[in-house]
Amino acid sequence: MTKQPIISFNNVYAGYSNQEVLKDVSFEIGPGEFVYLVGPTGVGKSTVLKLMYADSLPQKGEIEIEKFNLSHLKRSEIPYLRRRIGIVFQNFRLLEDRNVFDNIAFGLKATGWKGSDRVKKRVMEVLVDVGMSSKVHSMPHQLSGGQQQRVAIARALINYPAILVADEPTGNLDPLASQKIMEILRKINYSGTSVLMATHEYQLIKNYPARILEIVHGGTLKEHQHAHSFLSQILL
Repeated sequence: MTKQPIISFNNVYAGYSNQEVLKDVSFEIGPGEFVYLVGPTGVGKSTVLKLMYADSLPQKGEIEIEKFNLSHLKRSEIPYLRRRIGIVFQNFRLLEDRNVFDNIAFGLKATGWKGSDRVKKRVMEVLVDVGMSSKVHSMPHQLSGGQQQRVAIARALINYPAILVADEPTGNLDPLASQKIMEILRKINYSGTSVLMATHEYQLIKNYPARILEIVHGGTLKEHQHAHSFLSQILL
């Protein structure tokens, strides 16, 4: 990789209590890359993502996200790390008692943005990016699953993250809504944001091929530079 990686895992071990989940995992992701994270349920995909935004800490090894070394990260630095990472979950995690605008503005105000005009301008920018500007006053329960996920993506983009982490973002959606989400994620990636997407939906990988990191049983990692070779093994 010629460019300085924006994400780097070096010989990372991680787990919970006495259970080892990840074993000697190493990989790099460069600026502007789109990468899939795949593997069976329970092998450690979510653990990789949690390590990235410091929801969990490695037992051994080094993790670097941009300028942050997570093995030596101070608790006071965690909010600054998380501003550089947009996070999208499978179950949307919208605030049910707030409309679309307030769901997104909440993230700005929580990170110290001042001025109602400035906040409104940024909220509308990200809603336009995901095709949801017409739903600015809608409540979450008035939206379809695909629309809620688009709002969740807008919220993840609000602080201009360098990295977007998506944990099974199409897992609760029908094929058409999944396609729309993938098109939005690709658009975000083309704008220069690195995207790491955990998924078990191999048809999406076939339709939108990219480099693949595969967590296998035992918590080790295999890397596939080309989606075709990986899919030819899986989709036989």
